[in-house]
Amino acid sequence: MRYIIETERLFLREVDSVDIDDLFEMDSDPEVHKYIENNPVKSKEQIGEVIRMLREQYKKNGIARWAVIDKQTGECIGWAGLKYFSEPLNNHTDFYELGYRFKKKHWGKGYASESSAAVVKYGFENLGLDCIYAITHTENLNSIHVLKKLGFNLMEVFDYDGDPTNWLELRK
Repeated sequence: MRYIIETERLFLREVDSVDIDDLFEMDSDPEVHKYIENNPVKSKEQIGEVIRMLREQYKKNGIARWAVIDKQTGECIGWAGLKYFSEPLNNHTDFYELGYRFKKKHWGKGYASESSAAVVKYGFENLGLDCIYAITHTENLNSIHVLKKLGFNLMEVFDYDGDPTNWLELRK
């Protein structure tokens, strides 16, 4: 598979069906979903649908979340990337949002910061973006830390499906 981004420890590439077991391990973990609608997946079929959705986003928008691969082990440890929103969210439309998610066993190793910094750079340099947004639950302190470290600024707190959610932005 073709790698889109390479960092010191990671490769980022399009998500594909080979990632189904790793993504299921990640997204079936209730702790991973604590601040993400608190709704872990129950089956690999659900992950298969997510993979199909991401593949469609690649075709339609040219970008979506990418698989994050550990260079040393070849393991898919999670995903990171930009998602294009054409539908309204928090009174914004037609914008790119940074997102990332990792298997719990890989938390605290700097992978979110490393992959996200590379994704942000890609968005500004390769896509010519002027602004990238991010959203995170107000209690997700680890995610807030990553975003602040990358230079994102908290713009407001909004209601996202009943949860208080931070709206952050990073300008080029």
